Amino acid sequence: MTDKIDFVMVWVDDSDPEWIADKAKYSPEEQKNADSRNIRYQDWDNLQYWFRGVEKFAPWVNKIHFITCGHLPKWLNTEHPKLNIVKHSDYIPKEYLPTFSSHVIEINLHRLDSLGENFVYFNDDTFLTAPVKPEDFFKNSLPCDSYRSNAVVPLDDKFSAILFNNVQTVNRYYHKRELLKKNFKKWFSVKNGIVNNLLNFALLPWRDFTGFYDPHLPNSFKKSEFKNMYELEKEAFDTTSSHRFRSESDINQYLIRYSHLASGEFTPRKASFGKNFIITDDNTELLNAITKSKYYMICCNDTGKYSDFEKSKAELKQ
Repeated sequence: MTDKIDFVMVWVDDSDPEWIADKAKYSPEEQKNADSRNIRYQDWDNLQYWFRGVEKFAPWVNKIHFITCGHLPKWLNTEHPKLNIVKHSDYIPKEYLPTFSSHVIEINLHRLDSLGENFVYFNDDTFLTAPVKPEDFFKNSLPCDSYRSNAVVPLDDKFSAILFNNVQTVNRYYHKRELLKKNFKKWFSVKNGIVNNLLNFALLPWRDFTGFYDPHLPNSFKKSEFKNMYELEKEAFDTTSSHRFRSESDINQYLIRYSHLASGEFTPRKASFGKNFIITDDNTELLNAITKSKYYMICCNDTGKYSDFEKSKAELKQ
């Protein structure tokens, strides 16, 4: 019997006047290293295609937990039996609200009582674009993922610093050399592909985990993983939750992902299962991937590398 799998989607409406007012009210209080750039919130007006993708390609999903600060798209069928609308206040402790950080929303998911044990976490720029099966996300009751080593260093950008925090935390609990023999077939699975396995071998001599490649795609998690890490790292969870905006001292969902990669508590999946695309002025490859269903899932990553936001948005929606 296949385990039930929930989907989690986090969304913000950057045009909501109340949300804009709250963001403006709290922004001045933040430390200068907080990340409150508009790029973290701007809406590409394509969320309806995420729901259509789930309906078409993953009709087996048990429940969709749609998380917002309270606002909802006008077109959303709020009476759908598989939809669970969740406000931040439904599960995040009130002392951490309002929050404008996805990290706070992510790392408190273990507090959401209605969330099942097995779930897939989506950001609003990640989409299903081809038929998928439950076994693509969980197999043998373990999250499906691809192991690829990386060398993460805390550079000037805040995201690298946050990933470095996650890696440091993982190294406190999981010892690479002790786990190598146990996890060798997973860390060097043929599903990783030749290039990824060569990278894994290249970073093998380092005593500690140097980092993991983040494909910026939906991640499979077990709720108990969050609970267990919270018990180990309460101070880090609480400190991150106290930041209303992203901060370089944060941890995030990748800490949980790194934990199951390091411990071997995952089932190998093909690295080519999905792909992250950076939106630029030429999105030919991305558009072809969508129309031809070249990947099972994709990320339409907004890093601001385009000259005309409205033009890129219209092109992507079409």
